[in-house]
Amino acid sequence: MKRLATIVVSIALLLVMVSPSTFAHHSFSAEFDAHKPLKVTGAVTKLEWQNPHTWFYVDVKDDKGELTSWGFELASPNVLLRNGWTKSTLKVGDLVTVEAFQAKNGTRNANARAVTLSATGKSLLAGSSGGAGNAP
Repeated sequence: MKRLATIVVSIALLLVMVSPSTFAHHSFSAEFDAHKPLKVTGAVTKLEWQNPHTWFYVDVKDDKGELTSWGFELASPNVLLRNGWTKSTLKVGDLVTVEAFQAKNGTRNANARAVTLSATGKSLLAGSSGGAGNAP
């Protein structure tokens, strides 16, 4: 009986430790549309290297020549590190081309698939969890 109680308590503790991060995470299809690809070029204005997702922001000229700000979700820092990123891969002011999938809610947010650095031509996978794969 004591062994059963230990097992039950262990399982309960494991669920408590895992649940917050599991329930806090969202699926790609809940926020982004794999049928709405987007490709923009602009200057990086802000970086948020954090869990569960890294975000960066780019100022892009729209069809009318007006500057618009886009937010791009990347994978977690751990996944980005495995894809060749570092905290200094993107810097404010860098000119980049981003391939992404637009947000379903019509905001200027998107899930990045690949980011190409204009200065070097280097393209990095962004760890997107949706769409037609991650390859640029």
